[in-house]
Amino acid sequence: MDWKFLQGLLSGVNKYSTAFGRIWLSVVFVFRVLIFVVAAERVWSDDQGHFECNTLQPGCKNTCYDYYFPVSHIRLWALQLIFVTCPSFMVVLHVAYREERERKYRAKHGEDTQLYDNPGQKHGGLWWTYLMSLFVKTAFEITFLYLLHYIYDSFKLPRKVQCDVKPCPNLVNCYISRPTEKTIFSYFMVGASVVCVVLNICEIFYLIASRVVNLTHRGSIHASFRRVHRNKGSDCAKSSLTS
Repeated sequence: MDWKFLQGLLSGVNKYSTAFGRIWLSVVFVFRVLIFVVAAERVWSDDQGHFECNTLQPGCKNTCYDYYFPVSHIRLWALQLIFVTCPSFMVVLHVAYREERERKYRAKHGEDTQLYDNPGQKHGGLWWTYLMSLFVKTAFEITFLYLLHYIYDSFKLPRKVQCDVKPCPNLVNCYISRPTEKTIFSYFMVGASVVCVVLNICEIFYLIASRVVNLTHRGSIHASFRRVHRNKGSDCAKSSLTS
């Protein structure tokens, strides 16, 4: 996988993100993508080749490995990284759509006119798109954490597993290579995923709270304007009566 291409795409997301979104992006690249590419892939590169069973029955070793590792940790984490980063492209596409509308509007009405104060400002439909992307990212993170725990029944890899599926002749003991090292990386990747979930939830609350504050502030401004207009109207009425 070309992770540099993914990084180039997500770099555009950083321009339209909040502070929590920028921290999330840093965590994804430094503590997930970088660790995944530099270290985790090498740790799991020999997982099947060094999976040993105390039998020479043909096919037993491969069957037991497939039984206990139906989906590789590496492939599952790669899918997780792709799925949790793709919703951010919704924001980039929405901003690109706004910029195209702005370009067509200026071509039609003149360069001095504008349709948006700032196409990347999170208000209106873009605010909803950004909020929806956060919910989708959080849902994907939790789903993959659940799948990882459901498939392997734990985030910890055991040193020995027992297998009696065919064509194994009886209950066979099989041994996983470097289980301690793989367990450390598993907990690290799970911990980074949990941090990303927390950051997404904080950003959701931040967006909603800032929206409520802006709406409340806007409503107070409108109310003060109405009071000013009413006071002016009453002053005019009084001046006409006195005259």
